[in-house]
Amino acid sequence: MKQITFSIVLASFLVSMSACQTTPPATTESTKNTQAALPGKGVTARSAHSNWTEEHFQTEIVNIGLEKLGYQVAKPQEIDYPAIYLAIANGDLDYSTINYERAHMGFFENSGGEAKLERIGVLNPQTVSGYQINKKAADKHQITNIEQLKDPKIAQLFDSDGDGKANLVGCNPGWACELSIEHHLEVYGLQDTVEHDKGQYIALLADTITRYQQEENILFYAYNPHWISTVLKVDEDVVWLEVPFTSLPEDQQKATEKDTSLDGKNLGFAQQKQRIVANKEFLVANPAAKRWFELVTMTTEDMNQESLRIKEGEGSPQDIRRHAEEWIEQNQELFDSWIEEAKEAVH
Repeated sequence: MKQITFSIVLASFLVSMSACQTTPPATTESTKNTQAALPGKGVTARSAHSNWTEEHFQTEIVNIGLEKLGYQVAKPQEIDYPAIYLAIANGDLDYSTINYERAHMGFFENSGGEAKLERIGVLNPQTVSGYQINKKAADKHQITNIEQLKDPKIAQLFDSDGDGKANLVGCNPGWACELSIEHHLEVYGLQDTVEHDKGQYIALLADTITRYQQEENILFYAYNPHWISTVLKVDEDVVWLEVPFTSLPEDQQKATEKDTSLDGKNLGFAQQKQRIVANKEFLVANPAAKRWFELVTMTTEDMNQESLRIKEGEGSPQDIRRHAEEWIEQNQELFDSWIEEAKEAVH
């Protein structure tokens, strides 16, 4: 409140100072017209992301674009899946950058589906996920497929807590990847030899890297884009494990072996686009925001670099806002073209 009061006082002071100067009437009128012409004027846009810090970065970029379109942007909330979907469907939020096209199909449908929500744009064109182990263990024991962990002797190579089972570093409880991993352990017959370690994914990965640095064997769920792929490099430090066949939870049953394969390897998880999910009524009322959502995109490499900066200590809200502004500056011409095209959507 003090900061708001100070801002009001400062603004009043600046207005008073400006009043003492001579300003060409045409310029003043032009400025007013420009401000009035912004399509988002008078509208507050409300968003949320999960505790996955990389989603905060994407949200900042999208929100800066909305600000350029004249929207008042509320501070993004941090909510986990699937609650974000329910909040957007109920009109408590307007949008989020967290739609993973296939993995979140159940969240989407269970929150009202296309009657209330719309998936829009392609924020990131390709995400890849699957199981990885350290290359040294893979080469020494000729491990190429996760089904080999049905053998207790192979599984024990990755036992980090002494219970005789392989410890598979997985996902946060409730996340789509957690549900897929549990499904895999069942359909591939691994429940007797593999234990799914659930928890905060970032903390689990930090422990995984420590064990790798101590030359222990590691087995973990890997997602790209993420900083893990810049620290543990594929075919240098780690390798992807194949799965015996494609099988995913019921809400992803349409995924085929082609969808789950990368470079000839069946990784078991469907490659998918990351999209924006928004409240349908908000999109109808805000064509400029809708067009902006359709246009904004970033590369996997952009996300990996941001993820690494966060991992190396630049993860505060102020850091991430600065990173978003730097990304925009590096892509200024493209960013500006998106803004201009979004403005035209109201005509």
